[in-house]
Amino acid sequence: VQLVESGGGLVQPGDSLRLSCDAYGRSISSYAMGWFRQAPGKEREFLSAIDWNGSNTYYADSVKGRFNISRDNTKNTGYLQMNNLKPEDTAVYFCAADPTLQDIDLYAYGMDYWGKGTLVTVSS
Repeated sequence: VQLVESGGGLVQPGDSLRLSCDAYGRSISSYAMGWFRQAPGKEREFLSAIDWNGSNTYYADSVKGRFNISRDNTKNTGYLQMNNLKPEDTAVYFCAADPTLQDIDLYAYGMDYWGKGTLVTVSS
């Protein structure tokens, strides 16, 4: 499975941005998907996960209420809608996928397949 993120860029505080994650190589319709980020000099941070059919989602407290995860299995694509962006949201954002069926909060510890990331910069 190859995951490719897109949609990153430079935005101003308060703006919104939607990231996409396209999967290639095989269908990930039975996989959980997730989003993580890593800011310069910091460890990787879990943001959100969604189960295989989108019926269950999980968010880190740092983004709950501002970010929304979704997926479209017909397109083999996942999304992360980010609203009210703040300078502290500046980071490289990674999507991930995992075929393991488990409690959704456990995906915060890592997933099997990773994209190379897309940079989001929030600055005035």
